[in-house]
Amino acid sequence: MQLDLSRLVRIFTVAVGALITFLGLWSFFSPQSFYDQLATFPPYNRHLFHDVGAFQIGIGAGLMLAVRARDALLLGLEVGAIASVVHAISHVIDRNLGGRTTDPLSLSLLALLFVAAAVLRRRELSSRAERRAEVVQTD
Repeated sequence: MQLDLSRLVRIFTVAVGALITFLGLWSFFSPQSFYDQLATFPPYNRHLFHDVGAFQIGIGAGLMLAVRARDALLLGLEVGAIASVVHAISHVIDRNLGGRTTDPLSLSLLALLFVAAAVLRRRELSSRAERRAEVVQTD
C-alpha cells in the first residue's frame, strides 16, 4: 500500500486547523476558562484573550480553507476577513477595558474592507470561470 503524502498533509492541515480554531473559539468565548485551564500566565487580561482567540480563529480557519483553496489572494483575503471581523467584535465588547475610543470603529471598517475585497475577488474568479466555460461550449 502506497502512502499518499499529499492526502496525509491535507488531513494534518485540517486537523490542526480545527484544533487551532477550537482553541481560538474557547479563548474568545470563555477567556477566563481558557486562562484557568490552559494559559495560566498571570496576569489575566480578558481583552488579550479575546484578541488571541480572534487571531487563532483566523489562523485555524485559514488552514482549513487552504486545503480547498485555488487562489492564494482569495485565501489571504478570507483569512484577513475572518480574523478582522472577530478582532473588531473583540474591541466592541471590550471597549470599556481601555484602548483607543476609535478602535471599534476603525477595526470594524478594516474588517468591512477585508470582507468587501474577498467578495469582489470571489466574484472576479467566478466571472473568469464563467467566461472559460462559455469559450469551451462554443468550441
